[in-house]
Amino acid sequence: MKIENICVAKLNFGTTFNFELKTRMKSLAFEKNTVVDKQLSKKEFVQFSLKGKSPKQKVKLLILRDLWNLDWDIRIGKKKIEVFPPASYDKETIKQAMSIKREEAINSNKKWIEKHIELARKNLANGYEVLSSKIEPVIEVCETDKQHALFRMYRYYWSSPYSDYVGRRIKLLIRDKALPNRPVIGIAALGSPIIHIPERDEFIGWDKATRTKNLIYTMDAFVIGALPPYNYLLGGKLISLLLASNEVRKIYREKYKDKVTIIDKRIANSLVGIFTTSLYGKSSQYNRLKYKDLMLYQPIGHTKGYGTLHLSDETIQEMVKFLRSKNIEINHEFGDGPSWVMRVIRTAGDMLGFDSDFLLRHSFQRSIYFVPLAKNFKQVLNDNAKRPKYYDLSKKDLTDYWRERWFEKRKLNPDIITKVFDFSPSQFTIE
Repeated sequence: MKIENICVAKLNFGTTFNFELKTRMKSLAFEKNTVVDKQLSKKEFVQFSLKGKSPKQKVKLLILRDLWNLDWDIRIGKKKIEVFPPASYDKETIKQAMSIKREEAINSNKKWIEKHIELARKNLANGYEVLSSKIEPVIEVCETDKQHALFRMYRYYWSSPYSDYVGRRIKLLIRDKALPNRPVIGIAALGSPIIHIPERDEFIGWDKATRTKNLIYTMDAFVIGALPPYNYLLGGKLISLLLASNEVRKIYREKYKDKVTIIDKRIANSLVGIFTTSLYGKSSQYNRLKYKDLMLYQPIGHTKGYGTLHLSDETIQEMVKFLRSKNIEINHEFGDGPSWVMRVIRTAGDMLGFDSDFLLRHSFQRSIYFVPLAKNFKQVLNDNAKRPKYYDLSKKDLTDYWRERWFEKRKLNPDIITKVFDFSPSQFTIE
């Protein structure tokens, strides 16, 4: 059930409405005035308006709404509201949450999308052309307004929500130079890693101090995907392979050759590995993805559901407004990465009196993958080697391998050929 400005019960908010953590029960309790003692069923709700509410009240109401959307149990007592997270999120619940966040972004950018939809269509391939193409990818760094507009349009295509990444960031368009108009095969983006992921840190062998010092030599791939009609031909695997290429590593080195970290003044131009995640268990795109005998996407575990994806953008923005109403600004600098959103939630939690760590801990579990760019990545990331010994993976070699391993085989499948042949750029929509 999708709930917008809907609350789980008629709440009689006064000026005092405090959060409290019930550790024994593992629940987040909301102290309030008086409400009858009951547990809500999923069919019960009462409409409320955010109009006229203080920033503090808005944040609390929106948190309740977001958790209700994700099937948290809501228990209303005479003096408090308690919310209990589910033991786990099933695939459909995660998809629903992603859909809500994506719809949020699309609805707030409808005019912009309508203005740029033809630009997106003009940069896609006709299906019949792709079937005769040799597919020769060229990697284009987004620098111009047009390139950024294309990337943004294509990012809206997927079910996961679009959001602007802070910190280090590289956005890439991968085009097919084998066709006259060089259509876009897919897109990819690298950004600053999340600071604290225990499973990742254990895999590398990091303690807190070493991680803080050397995280700068890694990136997170937060977008990897192919667009139609290339997606039918497993173009997503091609984009994934290309992120391990010498060319992408050189793009990174060139972009950050003069960048210095804020905290310890380190140059950030050596990239030795890339992390990425999959929301729905094992990823068909990354799982066992190799180049010959080299496992390029190494599965290293699962997150424990620590993050912010279960909270809507609207809620995060209201937290920012609430903090600003208290003259608190959460700035983000070079190298901050997605930790900025977590800091917003933590700071708002401290101000509102609720346990933000409990809330952050109940996001969605993800499969974690690591892409090694250097043979001695662990030594470099643990200060046991100064110079990375890079793998020599050219764009050409990776593409040739993809063609032989996947592309040529997909072209033998009649159903796939029909899907590719029938695709026209005019069919491309964002909705």
